Amino acid sequence: MSKENIIIISIIAVILLALWGWQSGWFAKEQTGSAIMPEGLVLFFGDGCPYCKVVEDFISENNLAEKVPFTNLEIAFRGKTSPKLKANSELLVQAALNCKMDVRGGVNIPFLYDGGNKSCLIGEPDIIKFFKDKAGIQ
Repeated sequence: MSKENIIIISIIAVILLALWGWQSGWFAKEQTGSAIMPEGLVLFFGDGCPYCKVVEDFISENNLAEKVPFTNLEIAFRGKTSPKLKANSELLVQAALNCKMDVRGGVNIPFLYDGGNKSCLIGEPDIIKFFKDKAGIQ
């Protein structure tokens, strides 16, 4: 067998292995386990969550994204899923555990995590009050 044939067979083998890895989700599994919690405030929400929508509307109506720096992370919710949403869901559980919360029954959203203070808020009334206080809104 010539050198050229060996190189061609090797390239084809690498391409097939990469295609198999992509198709099987192997790359996504690697990415999911390596998600890193953003620094500062992190607001976890789910697309289709009515309570999250209340918080989202409040943030939008008051231009809070310009006044209070925070990161929005969408989680897997109501059947909507992807490797990124699963990774964000794992971060939500990690945040709740950092706040010494019991996560055996799941973690409710909306959920606000303050990584600097290791504090957590759940539900639109508490989260909206937090943002009002931070932004100086009456």
